[in-house]
Amino acid sequence: MSTVPTPAPAPTDDALADLRAVVHRLRAPGGCPWDQEQTHESLIPHLIEEAYEVAEAIRNGDMAHLREELGDLLLQPVLHAEIASETGVFDLDSIARELTEKLIRRHPHVFGDTTVDGSAGVLKQWDEIKKQEKGGSSSDRKPHLHGVSHGLPALMRAQKIQKKAAKVGFDWPDLDQVVARCTRRFRK
Repeated sequence: MSTVPTPAPAPTDDALADLRAVVHRLRAPGGCPWDQEQTHESLIPHLIEEAYEVAEAIRNGDMAHLREELGDLLLQPVLHAEIASETGVFDLDSIARELTEKLIRRHPHVFGDTTVDGSAGVLKQWDEIKKQEKGGSSSDRKPHLHGVSHGLPALMRAQKIQKKAAKVGFDWPDLDQVVARCTRRFRK
C-alpha cells in the first residue's frame, strides 16, 4: 500500500531537534514500515554493528567516515528513545538529563571541590562514586566481578573480568605463579 509522501521537515538551527522530528515522522503512521516495526530487541544487532563501524573509522583515522558512522550510531539512541517515548517509559530528554547529572556527579574534581591525581585518580574516584550510587561502599563484600555485563562479547568480558580480578590481587607476571596459587588454594 503506498501513501502520499509528506515533505521532510524544514531544517532549523537545532540539528538534534531536526533529527528527533525525522525519527518521530519515520515511526509515525504513514511513516516508514521498517522503522515502525523496530523494537529495542530488533535494534540490538544494528547498535552493535554501528559501534564497531565507529571503532573501525577511528582506527583508520578517517574523520569523514567517522562523522558518518557517528551519525549512524547516534541514530540508535534516538530510535530507542522514540520507541520508549511511545509508551511513556522515557524519552531522549530524560536520557540526556540523567547522563548530564551523572557526569556532573562523577566529576567532582571538575564541578566540585575535590582533587585527584591524574587519570588513575579520576578512575578510582569514579569507581568509588559509582559504588556509593549503587548503595554500597568500598568496604562492602559484593562479589568482585559484580557489574561485568553478560552482554559483552566473550573476549571483551574476559578482559573486564581480568581487570577487576587484578584490582583485588589476582594478577601475576607469569603462568607458573598462577598455577602455584591455584594449586595451593585447591589443596586446602
